[in-house]
Amino acid sequence: MTTSKKIAEQVARHLLDIKAVQLNWEKPFKWTSGWNSPIYCDNRLTLSYPEVRTYIKNAFVEVAKNHFERVEVVAGVATAGIPQGALIADALGVPFVYVRAKPKEHGKENLIEGEIMPQKRVLVVEDVISTGKSTLQAVDALQQAGFEIAGVLGIFTYGFDFVIKAFIERGITFHTLSNYAYLLQELNKREKLSQDVCELLEAWRDAPDSWGNA
Repeated sequence: MTTSKKIAEQVARHLLDIKAVQLNWEKPFKWTSGWNSPIYCDNRLTLSYPEVRTYIKNAFVEVAKNHFERVEVVAGVATAGIPQGALIADALGVPFVYVRAKPKEHGKENLIEGEIMPQKRVLVVEDVISTGKSTLQAVDALQQAGFEIAGVLGIFTYGFDFVIKAFIERGITFHTLSNYAYLLQELNKREKLSQDVCELLEAWRDAPDSWGNA
């Protein structure tokens, strides 16, 4: 869920300004999950724009302080959550670790990089929460290592109902700075999307696993 209308609208504007969001329903994007999608959100681009990067960092810190109790460690989810998480940890003055998608295949074969601090409350940071799979895998790894989960914080979410349900069932609080609804609202202001396009984009969000397969 988003926590501030002002932040959500501004982040949506920033993402569109730097072209971090792309739309192509005629030649959909293919996600790692295998799903077809008419939209792609690349929040890594925010790091290349100092003004946007700073705004997002400050918004993250504001939300972390207001909505997550006693954050003692920040954990970035590899790979895109690593730089965002490091920025937040630095601003909060707390330790930082990051979670790999799978254990390293050499050396110490770490899954979590950084000092393991059991019982410490960790804020998990993502750039985009899409299917939620990688985020919840990171949560599992951190819990198994002994951390207490303060919650999950991301820049953007598509807001799929099944993802929200999965977090609720796990008892994991999550917030994002912006979401799909705010993004479409801002996009429609700029481009005056047709009714057909709006319906197409809503149809995808309602059934992303089957959209475009016909």
